[in-house]
Amino acid sequence: MSSAEGLPCASSQTHLVRHFAEQPVELHTDRWSQLWDTDNSDLWDRGKPSPALVDLIEERRDLVSLVGPDGRKKKALVPGCGKGYDVVMLALHGYDVYGLEISSTGVSVARRYAENELANPQAYNWGASRVDCQPGQVEFIQGDFFKRDWEKPGLKFDLIYDYTFLCALHPTMRPQWAARMAELLIPGGQLVCLEFPLYKDPSLPGPPWGLKGVHWNLLAEGGDGIVHPEQNDKEPRPPNAKFTRTLYVKPARSYESGRGTDMLSLYTRTDTQ
Repeated sequence: MSSAEGLPCASSQTHLVRHFAEQPVELHTDRWSQLWDTDNSDLWDRGKPSPALVDLIEERRDLVSLVGPDGRKKKALVPGCGKGYDVVMLALHGYDVYGLEISSTGVSVARRYAENELANPQAYNWGASRVDCQPGQVEFIQGDFFKRDWEKPGLKFDLIYDYTFLCALHPTMRPQWAARMAELLIPGGQLVCLEFPLYKDPSLPGPPWGLKGVHWNLLAEGGDGIVHPEQNDKEPRPPNAKFTRTLYVKPARSYESGRGTDMLSLYTRTDTQ
């Protein structure tokens, strides 16, 4: 799917909208792979890990820890990991990290980046509160997030990061996204979302599709992720929510592509099923 680095400008977004226009939803994964294979990953690439995620990992250890209660090193997943910036950054902060991409070309690019970056990491992998630690393991997997053929037996994640993965999906796939996140996280596991784009009218075509109010509706309310401006927030919601929001802040640092509207949210899987 899309990279986890952002969708930088209006012209790139227009190109993406045209690329997916009138395409059946079931062919969208192939359309993303085509963009990788035709060397068009610059349409979403931001060239560095998420500053907002860096700051969360370094500054909010009270909420996001590297080691589980049993003393084991935590496992993280970045679906739609792109060139692997966030995967490598999380590994440099001590997580064992898996990057998932639909494109075999994308996986090859990410593996090359990780090999070089882990050997000689750049300063953008850390923020002002840098704490050096033993890097974790990195593994890139080619596969479809919504299928199970890429999963290893018994592998579940303590943390999953989503930036431009949800906004790359057709709105009809949003309930599947939420359900899949719950499946892949351990009970008590955490889903970190840098919510983007919040400035875009949700009724406009994508990708990226506007997500204002979508994360809350999907994860905290158990809704279908289709949010209407006239919707009454007091209307009863189906009791399907599997997450509790434990953090919702405007990050001090984020990408310029967010136009200053990005919000950082942290959802904890609270069900035990």
